[in-house]
Amino acid sequence: MPRPSAIDPALARALRDLRAKKRLTQEDLAHRAGLTVAALARIERGQSNPTWASVRAIASGLEVGLAELARAVQRMENQ
Repeated sequence: MPRPSAIDPALARALRDLRAKKRLTQEDLAHRAGLTVAALARIERGQSNPTWASVRAIASGLEVGLAELARAVQRMENQ
């Protein structure tokens, strides 16, 4: 189990995958989520841990619920 402060690569992959499936650019999603493109890019590359508020904003920008996002992360962990 990762430490709470550890970067979660499965979250990064899940966000990239969901964004691609929605056919959104990083710029589109960042705008929808109220983040900078640079911040979203760091999260998707697994270089930065998003805050809980950012995770919620990204999920909203992707138009997915938190449960769906959690399932996507779990799928990535199992790959």
